[in-house]
Amino acid sequence: MKKIAMLGSGFIARFYADSLQGYRNRDKIVSIYSRREETAQKFAADYFVQHWTTTMEEAVAHPEVEVVCIALPNFLHEEAVMLCCKHRKAAIITKPLGRNAAEAKRMLDAAEGAGIFNGYLEDLVYTPKFLKALQSVNSGSIGNVIWAKSRETHPGPHSEWFWDMEKAGGGCIIDLGCHCVEIARNYIGKDIKPMEVMCWAATQVKPIEAEDHAIGLVRYENGAIGQFEVSWTFRGGLDLRDEVMGTEGTIWTNNFLRTGFEMYSSGKAADYVAEKAENNTGWLFPVGDELNELGYNHMFMDMFNAMESGQQPRETFYDGYIVNAILDAAYRSAKTKHWEPVQLEVWRGKVGLHEDSHLVDYDADHYLVKEEVTHYGAKKLILKNKHTGKIIEKLIA
Repeated sequence: MKKIAMLGSGFIARFYADSLQGYRNRDKIVSIYSRREETAQKFAADYFVQHWTTTMEEAVAHPEVEVVCIALPNFLHEEAVMLCCKHRKAAIITKPLGRNAAEAKRMLDAAEGAGIFNGYLEDLVYTPKFLKALQSVNSGSIGNVIWAKSRETHPGPHSEWFWDMEKAGGGCIIDLGCHCVEIARNYIGKDIKPMEVMCWAATQVKPIEAEDHAIGLVRYENGAIGQFEVSWTFRGGLDLRDEVMGTEGTIWTNNFLRTGFEMYSSGKAADYVAEKAENNTGWLFPVGDELNELGYNHMFMDMFNAMESGQQPRETFYDGYIVNAILDAAYRSAKTKHWEPVQLEVWRGKVGLHEDSHLVDYDADHYLVKEEVTHYGAKKLILKNKHTGKIIEKLIA
């Protein structure tokens, strides 16, 4: 059993609490911190938490607390992590780690310097579909991954601080792009170095200073491309989709908006449908087990099992730092309209890689471009001469 201090009492904190005190069951929140007294008291009552406070350090330093779950706005992450380091408490933190790479690096250095357990709560790399897809990728089912695309779009976040560039660190790129970048990193290989980013971003709809729509490409040292599509302007709910292309296959996943569960309602008995659903009448797309579909259950299982076994979880502050560095490059690229290098002060993966050659030999003189069976039953090969570069066709009876 782990005893937890929850820092934050809002939207994500309640998702976390539902999972923490539901799936593993034996873990308990023993202290809750909130900036507002009324929300701290309400959270404490809803989750049967005996201790509540509006002083962050009081929650972290509580004598029963072993693990601090940081579910706070982005601008409070560093303060919370530093308190965990001061009091030598294990820290697990919601995404993104920081508002930028410099902030993330300070948190990484402090946590590792203090020797505390640090976990990065990137739930979307723990969804059941993602874990199954990643297992297939790691087993070689689709060959070498050369392109991984992740999309997260919805009508916009719930709390006011998200819309403030200073408090959040940006707009939809920092909010949603952190998910998409880490999804692609997992598929391509977290030990493959991200090299440069090309990004377009704009404020198309919302009356805000931050971007509400963005598309980006991340080039990795082995030649693979990670792609993210993020938006706070999408109408119709929460859309979470991934595509992975390898030399031997393809994977498509749809995590939320189209899950095979559809329902029509006149709205007579209107109720909650799913996160960021925009209506509760007409054709609806409910989610059977939202905590599970969004990866929270598997994420906390990994975190606490890693603590108990003395190992690192699958996602650490280091991963959060790498993501922040990639997003920093995306923001620079959105301004300059050029490819911008990913600036990493710390890199613990492979170095000196070259773009992989995926050319397939057909014979001593030719590469195989493609083979197919035509509609009239003939087998046709497309070949390239290794010496002249000429493309030819060859029919096989």
